[in-house]
Parts: sequence; C-alpha cells; structure tokens
Amino acid sequence: MGAQLESAIRSRSRIHRLRLLLSGIRADAVLVSHLPNIQYLCGFTGSSGLLLIQESRGTLFTDSRYTFQARQEVSGVKVQITKKGLLASVGESLRNRRGRASVAYSPAQLTVGQMDALQAASGKRVRWVKAPNAVESLRAVKDAGELAAMEDAALLISDVFVSVVPLIRPGISELKLSAAIEYGMKERGATGASFETIVASGSRSAWAHARPTAKLLRKNELVVLDQGAILRGYCSDMTRTVFVGRATSRVRRMYGAVLEAQQAAKDAIRPGVTAGSVDAAARQVLKRYGLAGKFTHSTGHGLGLEVHEMPRLGHGEATVLQQGMVLTVEPGVYLEGFGGIRIEDDIVVTSKDAQDLTTASREFLEL
Repeated sequence: MGAQLESAIRSRSRIHRLRLLLSGIRADAVLVSHLPNIQYLCGFTGSSGLLLIQESRGTLFTDSRYTFQARQEVSGVKVQITKKGLLASVGESLRNRRGRASVAYSPAQLTVGQMDALQAASGKRVRWVKAPNAVESLRAVKDAGELAAMEDAALLISDVFVSVVPLIRPGISELKLSAAIEYGMKERGATGASFETIVASGSRSAWAHARPTAKLLRKNELVVLDQGAILRGYCSDMTRTVFVGRATSRVRRMYGAVLEAQQAAKDAIRPGVTAGSVDAAARQVLKRYGLAGKFTHSTGHGLGLEVHEMPRLGHGEATVLQQGMVLTVEPGVYLEGFGGIRIEDDIVVTSKDAQDLTTASREFLEL
C-alpha cells in the first residue's frame, strides 16, 4: 500500500469516528481550530488553518502560503485556499448551506472575537454547539503507527540522556548542558524538542519548571534534567535527577521515596482504572515518607502530538484508562532552598498493565 493511500485511509477513519462521536449531540458539522487536531485528522502541519467536517465532506481552509504544502500533506478532505480570511471563508461556506445547521466547536480553542466573527459570517441559520475535547478524546488512544513513532521517540530521548551524563560535572552551565541535550536530539533525527529543555541545579531544582540559566553546576547539589524530543510528529518526555558529588542520606531517602512512588503509580495502571487512582497510588507512598505536601503537581499526563494531552493523572480525575494510551508518570518532591527530585518515564497502557517506553536507568546517579 502506498504512503498516500495509507494516509487517506487513516484520515477517513479518524474523521468517521469523529462524526460518530458528534452524532450524539446532533451536530451537522464540526469546526476544528486547534492545529494539532487538524494535523491528526487530515495531516496538515501548517500554522494557519481551519477544518470543517460536515456530514459527507470535509474542507481544510488555509491561505496561499500553504498551497503546495497542503497539496502534499492533506488527505481525506478538500483543500480551499482562501483570499478573504479563514473565519470569513468558513462562515460563508456555512451560510451557503441549505436549511439550518448545528456546528460543534471547542470553546477553549476559539477566542470570543473569533466566535463573534464566525457567527456574523455564518448567519442566523447556524447554531453553534459546544463540544469540548471531541478530537482530543480520539487522540488519547494511539493506533499502531502512532505507538511505533512514540516508542522510537522515547528510545531516542533515553539515548540522548545517556550520552550527556559524562558532561554533568562541576563547572558546566545549565544552558550548555541543555544545548547539548537538544543538539543530541537533532543529531539523532528529532525535528526538535517537545518543550524547552529543563536543566535546574542546586536550590533551583526545586522549581518544577525552571528554565536553564548561566548558573554553573557545583559539587554536592541535585540536578534535574527534563527533556523530550519530537520524532515523526510525536513527543517524548523524560526526567532524571542526578547528584553531583556524594549524596547525603537525606537526599538518598528522598530519591528512594520518589522512585517508589513512581513504581506504585506504574503498578496501578491498567485498562479500566481511573486516572485519579494512579495519582492516589503515588501520593500514598509519599505520604508514608512525610513528603506528600512537597508533591505539588499531578502524577502525569497524556502524550502524543502534543506534550500535554488527555488524560491528566491528577487528584480525583475520573477518566478511565484504555489500552493504547501513552502517559507520563512523573512524581516529584520539591523543598524550597534545598532542591527537588523528579523521575519521569513514558509508558503505554497495554491489555493488562503499563509498559515502559523510556529506557534510561532510574538508578540514583552520583557523578
């Protein structure tokens, strides 16, 4: 089967599933405005586009900058190059339909101004229906091709981390270390980083999302390295924490607690359990160590075309896990003025449990 035909079949299948999903709210059409959702449904990777899926056809609206790109990338829908602007063109297309229409949209992905423009352009015969996370719920469960790409992305970032471990020493800056990580990604075929690489040392390691600075690594301090690569459009996301020098018993105990919490969360993952129960498993371990109050974020999140997707592994989250979901599992503890420890892996939900995709050792490294 040729790649173009395979792409068309995949797009039609995804669009068909979206139509089935929307039939429950009696929508005649859906307007997709979030670019990763557009990419998922029809393959388009440009920075300007709206996708209108109707009962029997779909249309990607984009501008003349993407004429050739859309011709090569887009499958399963027609491409319309607009001269009036995307919102005006979508509105005109809907206004020209016969009879009334209900059009679903995601309210979190359109501004108030954009909705006002759409309503004005489409006219009073169009009723706009809120349908949050319609495409995202489809994206949460990966197909075989997506899983293959994500496994390769996870292996790539694992290899990058192993390659930079010898560079982690006193005197190297956080910025230089993060640059080496991102260079290693592209050297191995990644198109870029999933997010700005985090390298945080000393007391700054307690900043869960610290940006790298010119600070030099020093002896006897923690270093958190959070890195992810995009490969064939799909993200990886992995964190390791190391110690420069010889760690104290307090640091070792904290690291052991976080590692135990991560394993407890992994052990809780299987089809049919709620996302909240996975989060609870990690927190129960940290509570035994007196560290529950130092864990300040969720246990993990979905991963795919974006680095943060559905579901969220957080307190009370009711989403039921399904086979084929790819998740991060990343408990951490953060003590102001002292430092932080986070251990993160990418896993896939199998028919019975969780399987690691990232492979870099989780053994505590003293460098």
